[in-house]
Amino acid sequence: MSGPHRLSAVDLDEASLPSATAEIEHARRVAIFDLVEQNSFTPAGAEGGPYQLKLSLQDSRLAMDITGPAYRKGHLLSLTPLKTVIRDYLMICDSYYEALRGSSASQIESVDMGRRGLHNEGAEAMKARLEGKVEVDHETARRLFTLVCALWRRG
Repeated sequence: MSGPHRLSAVDLDEASLPSATAEIEHARRVAIFDLVEQNSFTPAGAEGGPYQLKLSLQDSRLAMDITGPAYRKGHLLSLTPLKTVIRDYLMICDSYYEALRGSSASQIESVDMGRRGLHNEGAEAMKARLEGKVEVDHETARRLFTLVCALWRRG
């Protein structure tokens, strides 16, 4: 997607990243790639992008550093309202990866439906946390939620 209000780069603070399995690392890379390829990202008060976003965790809060042409702003967001959905999403992702290793197609599909439902719930919670700071569409919120989970995961 091209346009003035979009992300052109997303970085995760390496110091914030916990160790990761191959599946988790793959999810991080895919989420960043997909996010940069197609997104809608409009910071409040910004005249136009594109923007660069750096995400990190600071004392269990999400730090978002946004820069763009004539725009630079940071936000520190409490993740307390997202803790339950993050924890549930990470647990079901673990179940999904385990199911891929030897469950039937119907079991994998069942776990995947739950995973997608929690992912959508997390995206809506992410949009709510960003309200008044950054306007994003649903798909952008989903990818941001994936990255928050990647930062949150503890190994």
